[in-house]
Amino acid sequence: MSDSEGCVFCEIVKGERPAHLVLDAPDAVAFLDARPLFKGHVLLVPRTHFETLNDLPEEMLGPYFAHARRLAGAMESVLGAAGSFVAMNNRISQSVPHLHVHVVPRNRKDGLRGFFWPRHKYASEAEAGEYAERLGRALVSPGR
Repeated sequence: MSDSEGCVFCEIVKGERPAHLVLDAPDAVAFLDARPLFKGHVLLVPRTHFETLNDLPEEMLGPYFAHARRLAGAMESVLGAAGSFVAMNNRISQSVPHLHVHVVPRNRKDGLRGFFWPRHKYASEAEAGEYAERLGRALVSPGR
């Protein structure tokens, strides 16, 4: 957890900054993005200031993503979207340093073209295997 002083999302959570609230739960708040990709684009934030997903306590993961799932469902049932895009950034490209999940309504041919950055292929299957092995080892290490 890092300092929440001056955090735009903490101000929204505290009611100090106006926002169009969509969800007001004891552990999380969701509100319309001020610069939406599409109408209905929502940001889901934990009430407590955590900068990244790695900072979110284990016991909060399930409830937090349950809110994201409910919001994704509402994109279809309430807005009539064909689906949704659910994403988050950790530090890099994170415009506000407060954990947040984007839940965006999607429709076929809506103009959003997947990821906007270049793809980088592995030089070989062996190199891909090495990356998988390194990451896998980190996941079974103590403290993960």
